[in-house]
Amino acid sequence: MKTLRIYTVLAGCAALAATISISPRLSIAADRPSVEHASAVPDSQIPKYIVEAINSPDRPGADKELDKARRPDQVMTFFGIKPGMQVADIFASGGATTEVLARIVGPSGKVYSQNIQLPERFKKREDEWKARLKEPGMAGVLVEVVKPLDAPDLLPVAPGSLDAVIVNQNYHDMVWLGVDRAKLNATIFKALKPGGVYAIVDNAGASGSAAKDVKTLHRIDPDFEIAEIEKAGFRLAATSDVLHNADDPHTEPAGKMNHMEDRFVLKFVKP
Repeated sequence: MKTLRIYTVLAGCAALAATISISPRLSIAADRPSVEHASAVPDSQIPKYIVEAINSPDRPGADKELDKARRPDQVMTFFGIKPGMQVADIFASGGATTEVLARIVGPSGKVYSQNIQLPERFKKREDEWKARLKEPGMAGVLVEVVKPLDAPDLLPVAPGSLDAVIVNQNYHDMVWLGVDRAKLNATIFKALKPGGVYAIVDNAGASGSAAKDVKTLHRIDPDFEIAEIEKAGFRLAATSDVLHNADDPHTEPAGKMNHMEDRFVLKFVKP
């Protein structure tokens, strides 16, 4: 393990110094002094608008039950999601991330929630997603997008208009599904503003495993993912260990770990 001095930067907060251990699985990131390595911040430093969004009484109880594992307060703070932002949730699946984003950006913001045409066996997920789009308070905030992931017109936005795009635990699925990620990443790059954030959360595979476990274990080597996204012109700006599980051997399917598999959190920026 490498011990690094890290600086966690929050909007409106001063830089906080701490010492954490960075897993060797992030070898590309750990060897770059320009990349910030962040840990969890105290609850008192989570922005009020994020706390209120996550604790909203009408947010689905099933989503709240997963908060301990997914830590949306920490993740959204790390990515810098704020009220009024224009953001996109790519491959939204059941839409839990979409809903958190929508509650944070509020009526002055916009969330483009994208899914592919899901097979019939995933109808429950599709129904969950569509139900969120109809929830009170979401009208005018959420925009439903059903298009192939590598479609050139994937996002119905003007170039350079989005503040952030997130892919939460689904980039590895795009790999085994055979999505043209070069096209996808180029589309996301074009849609983001300069300085816009490409936010990634995914299930960690063993170091050096590249993409060999994306279908069987639903895991991916973070260095493989970093390299692909950087090819599109993005700069890796920061990593976070808020979802890191040092006890995960990376040998079991991610779905068998009760949502406690080791996950990596990456913040890319459009220069």
